[in-house]
Amino acid sequence: MSSDAVKKRKPKVIRNEVGTPETKRGRAESEQVTYPAGHHLIGQRKLFTAKNQDVRVYNEEVELEGRDPQQDYMLYKDTCAALAKLMDEIQELKAGGEKVGSVEIEERRRQCSVHFITLKKLNRLAHMRLKKGRDQTHEAKQRVDVLHLQLQNLLYEVMHLQKEIGKCLEFKSQHEEIELVSEEEFFQEAPPEISRPDVTRDDHHQLTLARLDWELEQRKRLAEQYKMSLARKEKIQKAIEQKREYLSSLQPGLQNIMQASLPVQEYLSMPFEQMQKQAEVARHLPPPLYVLLVQAGAYGQACDKNLSVSISGDVDEAKALSRPPEDSQDDESDSDAEEEQQNTKRRRATVGVQLDDKRKEMLRRHPLSLCVDLKCKDGSILHLFFYYLMNLNILTVKTKVSTTTDLSGAISAGELLNSESLLNCLYASDHGKETPNPANRYQFDKVGITTFADYLSDLGHPYVWVQKLGGLQFSSDGAQSELTGSALSASHMERTMKLLRGRLQARLALHKQFSSLEHSIIPVSSECQHLFPAKVVSGLTRWTMMSHQEFTELGFVQHVLKARLVCETDLFFMAVVERGTARLLAAVVVNPRYPEVTPLFSLSLHWKGERSGRTDDNLRAMESEVNVFRSELQGPRPGLQLLTNQIQRLCVCLDVYLETESQVSDGSEGPKEFPREKMCLRTARGPSRLKPFKYNHPQGFFSHR
Repeated sequence: MSSDAVKKRKPKVIRNEVGTPETKRGRAESEQVTYPAGHHLIGQRKLFTAKNQDVRVYNEEVELEGRDPQQDYMLYKDTCAALAKLMDEIQELKAGGEKVGSVEIEERRRQCSVHFITLKKLNRLAHMRLKKGRDQTHEAKQRVDVLHLQLQNLLYEVMHLQKEIGKCLEFKSQHEEIELVSEEEFFQEAPPEISRPDVTRDDHHQLTLARLDWELEQRKRLAEQYKMSLARKEKIQKAIEQKREYLSSLQPGLQNIMQASLPVQEYLSMPFEQMQKQAEVARHLPPPLYVLLVQAGAYGQACDKNLSVSISGDVDEAKALSRPPEDSQDDESDSDAEEEQQNTKRRRATVGVQLDDKRKEMLRRHPLSLCVDLKCKDGSILHLFFYYLMNLNILTVKTKVSTTTDLSGAISAGELLNSESLLNCLYASDHGKETPNPANRYQFDKVGITTFADYLSDLGHPYVWVQKLGGLQFSSDGAQSELTGSALSASHMERTMKLLRGRLQARLALHKQFSSLEHSIIPVSSECQHLFPAKVVSGLTRWTMMSHQEFTELGFVQHVLKARLVCETDLFFMAVVERGTARLLAAVVVNPRYPEVTPLFSLSLHWKGERSGRTDDNLRAMESEVNVFRSELQGPRPGLQLLTNQIQRLCVCLDVYLETESQVSDGSEGPKEFPREKMCLRTARGPSRLKPFKYNHPQGFFSHR
């Protein structure tokens, strides 16, 4: 029988897989249900009779209630096994030469289709079981939530009742705050009409009333004594006021005498009044600042007349700090303690604010500070402001420079007189960014301070030499000295003051030189003219300042960075020297200790390609000329012309390089770009063909080293 005939005789089946169970039940009740004999494939069908047609409806939800999940699982395994077996048989038939449309293969395909329908059926039943389980779980969770809410309401009522009971138990009467005498003293001292021992010994309430009556009598007697004492006090105060008025009447006369003697004091350079005022204020200085005041004043009087020391700050606040703290009052009432307990939760919410207050208290400075003024011969003044951090036990310093001329012209000199970097590395490796006191590290951890460098702009720099000037020495300072206090300060005072004055002079000289360099002028003093030939063709075209980040990005300075010859506290500049089509870039590193430490030059030449000291031996020799031979370029002491002499030497070396290079490499005839103007004994020497960069004075020729 063909498959088309089977399809024609099949009844019409409607799959009722969607819709709610209520609609399905309603429809089932309104229609007549008949069950046909036998079953088709798997499952069960219900037959509904309508008015117009006979329709068979398949309801899987009703079938799901009567099915066993375990049996469905076993049916699934059997179906999969049967399906796999049929697939293997089809594969074997195809391998045996059977055609695709043969009867055996078609029969097995139909059986496979039946098995696939069975798997689809089982899949739908599994999803329906999952949905049913989820619905049951949701209903159970709702019941649990209702019960949990009822439990929370009951617990809240219990907590409220417990609080009310606690308030009743903690109630205190006002008489409990009064400190009464003991019962033994009461029966010994109180008169019988108040104590009434025959009544009060057996009745605790009557005893308390009697003790309160006795306390009232005692306080009345003490109030009378207090009034008599106040009368005596007023009488004594009147006598004191009379004597004070007499003494104050002497004050104007003494002041007139002191004012009349001021011209004499100035003429004799003996400011007794100023010294007296400063001595009175100095009594309130902390020990480190006092040591610094005494030693700096002594050094100024003995060795440096241009050094002056003064005290500034709030004297009244310093006096308040020097007073001993008052004893805390012990008569705080229990109500204050209760209020404090009630506000505890409120204070816990402001932990961040309390931490900020602790940081401010830890970094608090003493209200008095010292100002040391160092005056130079040109009229410029270096102002040093010394502060003492009381809780950290360290000294800090801030700087300010006053000059007689305007220093706002040079753009590249902006960092020279900056108060944040002016005193960097006054002594080697003393950057002043971290506190030298090792105990401060543990103090910072308590209040959440990661590094002291974040507070340098407000508090100043805690250099090691500043601590030694104040007589402070810590174990982290390296080499320990047996000297302490005033002796330690005196041992470092002279050298430190000379270094400070030298630093100011060096920075002012650099500032003046940078103003000329920015205008492409290399200032060479008359004392240094003999170090260079009379005619220098190459010239400086640009002088700019750059940051440490910009310096590290340059390709021709990487060997300097790898050798760790620079640090972030150095000053970085870019110089451009040009002659014709040749352009020489020079990255200059100026150490804060200039001129004690020679500036470092790194070169890159742009001419017929790009060359650097790492690829060209002659450029490396030019770097040696300006970096190594300091003694030739230093000039008169203290060597403030060193940087400009290095730049001028660089221009001379570029002339020699270009003139000799064009002569060696250019064999063509005609005019040359760089005609030879320098006299050289030999244009090149050795396997590396080094050029003669050494200038010989007064002969005026160049030779090899």
